[in-house]
Amino acid sequence: MLPFRIEPERAQLLLIDLQDKMLQAVFDREKTIRNAGILIEAARTMGVPIKFTEHYPKGLGKTIPPIMEKIPPVVLPFEKIHFSCCDEMGFDEYLRDDRRDQIIISGVVSHICVLATVMDLLSQGYPVAVAADACSSRDPDHHRMACEAITAAGALVAPVETLAYQLIRRAGTEQFKTMLPFFKA
Repeated sequence: MLPFRIEPERAQLLLIDLQDKMLQAVFDREKTIRNAGILIEAARTMGVPIKFTEHYPKGLGKTIPPIMEKIPPVVLPFEKIHFSCCDEMGFDEYLRDDRRDQIIISGVVSHICVLATVMDLLSQGYPVAVAADACSSRDPDHHRMACEAITAAGALVAPVETLAYQLIRRAGTEQFKTMLPFFKA
């Protein structure tokens, strides 16, 4: 994959399996949730479509309320049972619906569903950016190894702040002013 720059007109945000039972088992749960929320705010501020998946919601529950509250109500979850979203029938159409070819990812579990999905998206030619601090695994080493594998495969792995600023592009705009409070120390 060639280096790329995230463009708000080409990007969409994909949230993978931010469900209660999935998040209960990961390290830095609250940080992951907070950062996923910031990424959603950046996407909404910049007009970037938001998509989200739920892995076996019958057994693992729905997307957690702090995330659902930020997702526009017209956006429906894509239910799946495969670890890679791309293996699920209909996912390709779900993803292509907005005609956006850059994918920004937040989700759990980094070394399983996130990694498998990223690898498949890259193999299909999508430029992919992963928000490392808005993803997590049960074991920090597994998260680190997943991020290393994702980087080696050609995706951009960066913090939420980096990805948000790539979407915003410049200071002094209303969008910048909207997002600035999320990043002030």
